[in-house]
Amino acid sequence: MANYLDPNLKVFSLNSNPDLAEEIVEHIGVPMGKCSVVRFSDGEIQINIEESIRGCDVYVIQSTCAPVNENIMELLIMVDALKRASAKTINIVLPYYGYARQDRKARSREPITAKLVANLLEVAGVTRLITLDLHASQIQGFFDIPVDQLMGVPTLAKHFEEKNLDDIVVVSPDHGGVTRARKLAERLKAPIAIIDKRRPRPNVAEVMNIVGNIEGKTAIIIDDIIDTAGTITLAANALIENGAKEVFACCTHPVLSGPAIERIDNSKIKELAITNTIPLPDEKRIDKISQLSVAPLLGEAIIRVHEQLSVSKLFD
Repeated sequence: MANYLDPNLKVFSLNSNPDLAEEIVEHIGVPMGKCSVVRFSDGEIQINIEESIRGCDVYVIQSTCAPVNENIMELLIMVDALKRASAKTINIVLPYYGYARQDRKARSREPITAKLVANLLEVAGVTRLITLDLHASQIQGFFDIPVDQLMGVPTLAKHFEEKNLDDIVVVSPDHGGVTRARKLAERLKAPIAIIDKRRPRPNVAEVMNIVGNIEGKTAIIIDDIIDTAGTITLAANALIENGAKEVFACCTHPVLSGPAIERIDNSKIKELAITNTIPLPDEKRIDKISQLSVAPLLGEAIIRVHEQLSVSKLFD
């Protein structure tokens, strides 16, 4: 892409997802901002910004994925450094928002950690947040600064459109994901089905029954996060047992912790399409997983925010 000519636009990357950050700056056509992140022997983080950013609009790319606490701390220290170096605006590009699943008090004496993270970012000095598929949309309301929430569905839909699958049904693995499933279904011009499940304790899912017609159809399960892959693999097995022809799956954020890769490999899922909001290390790369890039989407959002254009136009 041609060079982006505004010298006041600076993009920096921290350590959580450098490959995605490189793709984003390539898409925009700007050089990567120069900074160094070093650790003292006791693990404390020190950040040096190695160029002037006085009066600049700065964008920092950092997913708060594993190691979550390290990545959040890196981000907070970077924001403080930018604020003290007189950046005009500090815009955080958070492809994956860690702690987003702790968005409410589900039982007594529980923290609302997603709100705590929002408070930390604001107090540190963030002026805007650009993120992708928050686990709960109301997290936007935890901030008193502008939040641009982008959607992974168009990227995932394009991937499945190119496969020319026939007789598709889009499946939500739970009640909470119905809106997301409907968005994908609209793009693929397909009906939806819902899996009614109970979760007795965290990371343990029990599939109950399927609402909707899946008999003889190609099912595509969509979720925002796949963590241990228990929900998605149980759902795939239930779909096949209830007469689905084949099962594909997709998600925006591939957390893929613990037994996830083994479960996906041994499951009835034919292909799992994921995005690169979280990096996929070599040991997690298996034939069943296809990774799609959200760099063009994030790059375009940065340009639009910088030029004060509508971000929602990206999804019209």
